[in-house]
Amino acid sequence: MQLDYGLKLETTQKLIMTPQLRQAIAILQLPSMELAALVGKELLENPVLEADANYNENENEQENGDELPAVPEPTGAEYDNQPEADGWIEYLLGGTPVAGGSQAGMSEPTQAREVADAQTVSLQDYLEMQLHFAVFEPIHLTVGRYLIGSIDDNGYLCGTLAEAAARLGVAGECAEDVLAIIQTFDPLGVGARNLQECLLLQLAQQTPGPEIHLVKAIIAEHLDQVACGRYKQIADKLHCTPHEVQQAVDIIRTLDPKPGRAFGGGQPGYITPDVSIERLNGEYVILINDNHVPQLSINPYYRQIVREADTDARKYVEGRIHAAVWLIKSIEQRRRTLYNVTEAIISLQRDFFDHGPKFLRPLTMKKVAEQIGVHESTVSRATANKYVCTPHGVFGMNTFFTAGLQSTGGEDISASRVKQELKELIVAENPKQPLSDQALSDLLNGKGIMVSRRTVAKYREELTIPASSRRKRH
Repeated sequence: MQLDYGLKLETTQKLIMTPQLRQAIAILQLPSMELAALVGKELLENPVLEADANYNENENEQENGDELPAVPEPTGAEYDNQPEADGWIEYLLGGTPVAGGSQAGMSEPTQAREVADAQTVSLQDYLEMQLHFAVFEPIHLTVGRYLIGSIDDNGYLCGTLAEAAARLGVAGECAEDVLAIIQTFDPLGVGARNLQECLLLQLAQQTPGPEIHLVKAIIAEHLDQVACGRYKQIADKLHCTPHEVQQAVDIIRTLDPKPGRAFGGGQPGYITPDVSIERLNGEYVILINDNHVPQLSINPYYRQIVREADTDARKYVEGRIHAAVWLIKSIEQRRRTLYNVTEAIISLQRDFFDHGPKFLRPLTMKKVAEQIGVHESTVSRATANKYVCTPHGVFGMNTFFTAGLQSTGGEDISASRVKQELKELIVAENPKQPLSDQALSDLLNGKGIMVSRRTVAKYREELTIPASSRRKRH
């Protein structure tokens, strides 16, 4: 066989992921707040982009996304109502609102969110504030700041008092005294060195009752058995009845094992629904929540540069304009896709929107993709990390896609509905004789929902419901 080489031409077709296509895919899966951050970054980096000062937040969705938004003439209105510096400190501290029109257009939820952000303090700051009111000696303040700095986010003291005393060059009794003062601070239980001490510190602040000694004994010696629900063994060791142990455990469960978790140094997180669905005259209206994303347009000044500038400047400006045009189209394509996906979900999950979460039906992304004529991956990206506000509450968009079971009548039943039925059965059970997983399976089968005992155990664990042996009341 003779081998040779040569040149030839041939035509092929293949899919290429261009940077523009990658950007469009990334924009599609961004939640509204992250999209607003991306737009803000693009406004800083791309000089031809500008935010429309006359953007109507309640504007309906455009029918044709291929056309560029209208380019308004610069009016300078965006510079008219700049907030004054005077009065803002008082406003941030929750006092009288600042004068002027800068806050008049701010919605009430936005005001509450900004005040909450301004007043967020860390656990260490909160404890140091109390320390200044509790101790006055400089050495005690120094030891107190060191110990507070050694408290973790859950409120527990890291390290030992001996290490702290040696590091600061003070007596061990001094460190003990300061720690005892810190352990009286709010939140109750802070500064504890272990779980038992944390619970006992909280218990000491409660009104003593006849069962207080039993509660202390259980905390000191039998917490592991409480976690396993071994109340009879605890009762035998403490010479009491299981009912008394049950009452003591109920008191223990009112205590907080992590007293510091209510505090944090970061800003609180808020869920901003990307879509709002409202019922109007028996029909559902879809509102895409992109109020945080300004409507973009291209500055007419740069269009003039393209016509009059030299070659290098024209080439740069043309590249920036093309990037801006693609960004505007990608944002509009995201809105249309999100609207179409939501519309399909409403039509396929009509019972959910009419009657509530119990009537959620099995649904796959493939079925939604076939209905709106897109690929399944597009539906996955459009619903990722997004939330929808419905008449029944706020839900993640992935909530509407759930696996299903088949009833005896051949009807598809979603896993969410099975969990709801399971939860109702457990709530209605006799606490002295709780239902086992097999008994729950039999009851569900009697309702026409064919589930096995293992499936019941799986759903029960997902609902964080303990087993029947731990739900039993004595």
